Amino acid sequence: MIRIRAFRAIEDPETCEKFIDGHTRVLHSVGVKKVTSNKADWMYWASVFVMVVEDTETGEVLGGARIHAHDGINPLPVEDATGYMDEKVVPYIAECGKTGTGEICGLWNSMKVAGMGFGSVFLSRASVALVEQIGLNNLLALCAPYTVRPAKIFGYSVVEEIGNNGTFYYPKLDLLATFMVMKDAIGMPDALSAEKDRVIELRKNPFAIVKETTKVAEVEISYDLKITDLPKDTFHIK
Repeated sequence: MIRIRAFRAIEDPETCEKFIDGHTRVLHSVGVKKVTSNKADWMYWASVFVMVVEDTETGEVLGGARIHAHDGINPLPVEDATGYMDEKVVPYIAECGKTGTGEICGLWNSMKVAGMGFGSVFLSRASVALVEQIGLNNLLALCAPYTVRPAKIFGYSVVEEIGNNGTFYYPKLDLLATFMVMKDAIGMPDALSAEKDRVIELRKNPFAIVKETTKVAEVEISYDLKITDLPKDTFHIK
C-alpha cells in the first residue's frame, strides 16, 4: 500500500536521508544540480515538517514534500532562492510570519508513483491539511510553471508585487518560478470547494485510508498526518 506520512524532521533522520537521496536523483534526472531547498541542513531544524510517500511493504520512499515554518532564525528556501533578486522578499515574509507562515517546498515524485498518475495534488493536499497542526495561517510556495494552476485550486494566488509580476528565473535562467501565497491556509476561502472539503476531511481524520482515482489507475492511499503536538503560536514571529 502507498502511505503519505508526516513527521517533524528532527524526529526521523533516517527517513530524511531517504527523502534527500530520492529528491536529488529526481533533480539530476531533469538536469537541475542546485536547488536551495535541497540542502541537507534542514533535517536538523525543529521548524521543518516532512511528508513522504512510502511503500508500506518495502519502506521505500517514493516521493515527498516539506513545510518549512518561518521561525525567525533559519531563512525559508524561497528567501535564499529569491531574496537577493528582490529586496521586498524578506520583509514580505516577515510580515506574513506575524500570524504564522511557512513554505511548501522540495516536492518530488519518483517514476514509480508518477507511473500511477500520482501527481503533486496528493502531497499538496496533505501539506495544506497539516498547516493547522503546525499553527500556520498562511502558506508560501515557489511554483514551477506546471504547478501554478494546481496551486490555484488550493487557493494560492500570485504575489505580483514581488519579482517580475511574481516571477523569477529559478533554479536556472531558462526556468521560471512563480512566488505564490495562500493568504488563509486554515479557512481556504479561495480554494475550489471540492478540494477544500478533501483537506477538511484529512484534518478531521489524519489517519484516513482513501481510494484515489488518477488518470491511469485507482490508488489506495493510507494517510498518517498526525505530528507531535506543539503550541499553535510556536511559529508566530512578531
